[in-house]
Amino acid sequence: MSSGPIQRRKLYQEVQDRLLDRIRSGEIPSGEQLPSERDLMDEYQVGRPAIREALQALERSGIVSISHGERARVAVPTAESLVEQITSGAQHLLRSDPGSLEHLKEVRVFLECGMARMAAERSDPASMKLLRQRLAEHHQLTESPQHFVEGDMGFHTQIAVMSGNPIFPVILEAMLRWLGEYYQSLVRAPGAEELTLAEHDRIVEAIESHDATGAERAMREHLTRANALYQRLVRPEGETEAEIG
Repeated sequence: MSSGPIQRRKLYQEVQDRLLDRIRSGEIPSGEQLPSERDLMDEYQVGRPAIREALQALERSGIVSISHGERARVAVPTAESLVEQITSGAQHLLRSDPGSLEHLKEVRVFLECGMARMAAERSDPASMKLLRQRLAEHHQLTESPQHFVEGDMGFHTQIAVMSGNPIFPVILEAMLRWLGEYYQSLVRAPGAEELTLAEHDRIVEAIESHDATGAERAMREHLTRANALYQRLVRPEGETEAEIG
């Protein structure tokens, strides 16, 4: 049995819970507007501040959207909107807890190796044409570090698209944005671009050959390069080690 004092709840929390129940039950479906603030005040017998705080809390959670001059509306959930909800928190975590960067890199390796395997299994001429196009574009961007990073993201995102799972590209793009500031220095290092492109070439060859095991292996080797090589390429002494894929 739980012990300790019973916590008093604020009015807006009660309003929030009641609105959540109505949304989850389907009484107010996705895309539909909620009742007006005045109607909610009358229904729940609370003041406008409690209604507005409840709606703002639901908006922060991505459950409703609020536009000026309109009634709040139940949000239509998408993979993009769900990932966007955690972006700021993820970036703050990476900046405040250095260990979390290594954890995120592990997640990236795990996911991208699986995506490469699936891409090799499911690739077709149309998707391979797009991947070859992304690779060719990337080869043309070695003179601009910023554009080279964007080309890298485009290449990896196309592989995620080729997995056939629409959630993978969304997750991958979010992870690459979160990691972005940590690998800028590597693409400015002489020789790093050529190494990245050579690894990308091997990944494409394996995917095009429908070699799922080879594609997974090539991606893993690409994302887990030897630290000694990267330290030699990347940093003047004292600079934080960075990584790009």
